[in-house]
Amino acid sequence: MTQKKIICEKIFDEERALYHLTDSCVENCVFAGPRDGESALKEARNIEVRGCSFSLRYPFWHTKGFVLAESKMDELTRAPIWYAEDGVIDSCEINGIKCLRECKAMVIRDSVVKSPEFGWRCSDISIENCKMESEYFLFECRNVSADGLKMKGKYSFQYVENLDIRHSYLDTKDAFWHAKNVTVYDSVLKGEYLGWYSENLTLVRCRIEGTQPLCYCKNLKLIDCTTEGCDLSFEYSDVEAEIIGSIDSVKNPHTGYITADSIGEIVLEDSVMENTCVISERGKQLADRI
Repeated sequence: MTQKKIICEKIFDEERALYHLTDSCVENCVFAGPRDGESALKEARNIEVRGCSFSLRYPFWHTKGFVLAESKMDELTRAPIWYAEDGVIDSCEINGIKCLRECKAMVIRDSVVKSPEFGWRCSDISIENCKMESEYFLFECRNVSADGLKMKGKYSFQYVENLDIRHSYLDTKDAFWHAKNVTVYDSVLKGEYLGWYSENLTLVRCRIEGTQPLCYCKNLKLIDCTTEGCDLSFEYSDVEAEIIGSIDSVKNPHTGYITADSIGEIVLEDSVMENTCVISERGKQLADRI
């Protein structure tokens, strides 16, 4: 087994300071300074970076086989991790814009991230017990799992495919637009216009909050979910929904069925298509044709 080289308590600010570093541990170092160099660890292989601070652009481009732990990236660390593979981000604070772009096989755990445009076009991503704030979060990603995620932002999970979310709190407008093959368990989904144009979206024991959710969906399933402030729901969707409690209003659902304990209003007007969805309160059928 190759013994790793130790680089400890140094300051790096030059261009490509540790370019193509291999089989090494970088500990308690600072990447900042007047030379303002970019790409400090570009093309590195099999490295561990622990207890470091970053204030320079593009440090982890094309890096493969790395651990970044107990470290901080400030707002000046723009686009810090692009085209990287087989990485673990553990117990970090990341504030640089556009973190993670076209990366593969990444694990992010116990970290706090504030990064606009986080995680675009990535695949095989695991998120565990993280707090994240971002716009266009995980845009066009594939094969993603999240457990214990607290997320705040706008336009999240657009065009994502093959996503599994559990025990999470998502405060996000326009989530899951055009998403495919998404399952969310035991989570809170707060925001406006949830899930429009999605395909194969399944929500299990979730709380859904916000106006006009789940319209134009294909193969939408809600199992034992609750709602709050959900008006004009399910327009033109193919849906199978079991709602616990009430839902404010339902508008022109396309096919399938919607069952709740109570439904405040059913809007059946101005539809542009023939609709056959069965809408009912438990024990009482309200509409079987639109």
